[in-house]
Amino acid sequence: MALLHVENLRKSFGGLMAVKDLSFHVEPGEILGLIGPNGAGKSTVFNLIMGTITPDQGRILFKGRDITHWPTYKIVDAGVARVFQIARYFPRKTVYENVEISAIPNEIFVRSADPRAKTVESCVRTGLCTNEHCPGDDRCLCRSELPGMLPQGGLRRLELARAIGTDPELLLLDEPFAGLSHAEVDEISHLIASLRDEGQTIVLVDHNMRGVMRLVDRIVVLCFGEKIAEGTPEEVARNPQVQEAYLAGGGF
Repeated sequence: MALLHVENLRKSFGGLMAVKDLSFHVEPGEILGLIGPNGAGKSTVFNLIMGTITPDQGRILFKGRDITHWPTYKIVDAGVARVFQIARYFPRKTVYENVEISAIPNEIFVRSADPRAKTVESCVRTGLCTNEHCPGDDRCLCRSELPGMLPQGGLRRLELARAIGTDPELLLLDEPFAGLSHAEVDEISHLIASLRDEGQTIVLVDHNMRGVMRLVDRIVVLCFGEKIAEGTPEEVARNPQVQEAYLAGGGF
């Protein structure tokens, strides 16, 4: 069974059709790329999945359950997390405390692992902390450093750590490569791939085709809210309609 099913989704804002009769699915353990030019409807799709807006038509199934009209908190509680393009954090709290905050609601609603242990695990998994003895060492950098001191790549890691702290089964990544240097893109790509290798299911939106094409298992291409192509990166790269719509015929 697919982890996520999007079926005949439609959403308009006034006279603008942002998403039109969109259907796709996400298999457990894969990375699906959702790409398209500006205004293609990618962010709207993420907003629909997360329950921040409701569709005019269609439905969204997560693990076989219809979550189309669920509130966002309930969708997060069910196992879906989103990482935003612009990092959101508490500037006066340390890196560790920012990650810890995300793990506390998970303990309340899901009754999963101890939030302290989950915080440490998230910091270590994302490379925010390289000290295996972090639980007993208050001198660890993640416990003293403020998010504003992190480079852009470090803020991406912080966002990922906060999302992982909620124990998601599905992770939505909104432009994780935006504003990063080539070296930082490589680092974040390796991190995302390692999460997938550990069993994390991911949907990725980004304009950095170098990062997307080498990372994802499948791609769904949107143009003006409609799906115009779906397949492997190689299949999508050869699609003339994709080249015309997304890159004005210039190829990838």
